[in-house]
Amino acid sequence: MRPDEPSSRRVGAPLIPQRSQPPTPAPRDHSPEAAAGVVRGQIDRIYNADDSTSALTAPDKQEQAGEETPNPYHRTHQEHRHHIQQDQWQQYHSAWQEYYQKYYERYYVSQVYEAQKALEERTQPASNEPGTNTPQPPETLTRDEAIHDLRGKLLGKMKTSALKARKSRHFVPITAALCVMIVFLFLQYNRILFANVQAYISPGNIDPANIIVDPMTSVAVGPEPKLIIPKINVDVPVVYDTKPDYDSQMKAMESGVAYFGIPGANSRPGQVGNTVLSGHSSNDIIDGGNYKFIFARLDKMTKGDLIFVNYEGKRYTYSVTKMEVVKPTEVNKLIYATDKPVLTLITCTPLGTALNRLLVTAEQVSPNPSEASAAPAASDSSETSAMPGNSPTFLQRIFGGGQG
Repeated sequence: MRPDEPSSRRVGAPLIPQRSQPPTPAPRDHSPEAAAGVVRGQIDRIYNADDSTSALTAPDKQEQAGEETPNPYHRTHQEHRHHIQQDQWQQYHSAWQEYYQKYYERYYVSQVYEAQKALEERTQPASNEPGTNTPQPPETLTRDEAIHDLRGKLLGKMKTSALKARKSRHFVPITAALCVMIVFLFLQYNRILFANVQAYISPGNIDPANIIVDPMTSVAVGPEPKLIIPKINVDVPVVYDTKPDYDSQMKAMESGVAYFGIPGANSRPGQVGNTVLSGHSSNDIIDGGNYKFIFARLDKMTKGDLIFVNYEGKRYTYSVTKMEVVKPTEVNKLIYATDKPVLTLITCTPLGTALNRLLVTAEQVSPNPSEASAAPAASDSSETSAMPGNSPTFLQRIFGGGQG
């Protein structure tokens, strides 16, 4: 019995599926019109998303029985629902972080080791003698050692760069400009610096000759006119042969304190009226004279402090009664009616400037003020518009700012 014989003829035989003969392929049409038709059909199926046909395949491809050829151009719009838990992200991030940390740690440790090894080779050259034991470098360095060595390398590079910058020609103009600025500031403000230093060290330089045991006793003194203030360690000559104008006062103050006699305030020690003496609290270091800071501590005087004046071989004692700060042009503060012998000291304030004038007024207590002679009836001194002060500052000398 042949395999292709109908089953009705195989009586009593088991039913065994038989392989069918493959169908005879239809003759192909190779004309251009047929090829164009196939392409149009494929394009139509792509746009129409026709999944029921398998015409997208080559016409000569054999289809298997019971299987549907999928459309390769078909796209679905279903979302990918891949949910990643938060702890998974944390584990992922931590793993990478730990990896990079260990990587860079090993990298920097190796760099430090290489630098240390190169340094040892430069400082201690290897010996070629046989039997010399070359010390083995440590396998690993601690974290602190690595950081310390790395810091040392960075500091070394910074010092090298700074040295190169100092040697650079661009650094010379900057240095010159700084030097010029420092010199300029010193010339402009040196009086403030030296005046404060003088005021600070003056109490420690008290002359024992200025300590007067009994100030009320009338004692014979030398003919040299002097001003003595024990509290602030002042022992200075007084120049009476001068005029109240600025130039004369500045010249006299190079040799001590100057007599500032103006009409209405032109008395001398032992006479009723106001005896006015002016002195520097500070002055420029380039100015002449040894008494540029003689009144640097005059503002430390208080009521009741004693002042001594030697005049024509006699000592006069005064007690401070008033202290006042006025403007340089308030000359009228020195002129007032009085029936007592009075002493007024003038100096510049604040220390190191010539903005204001400090007036320290004291009344005579010894000898007996009632025995004082009358005030001079007239004076040959000319009037002045301002009290004496400091010399011009550096800027005033350059730009003509006038007197201090």
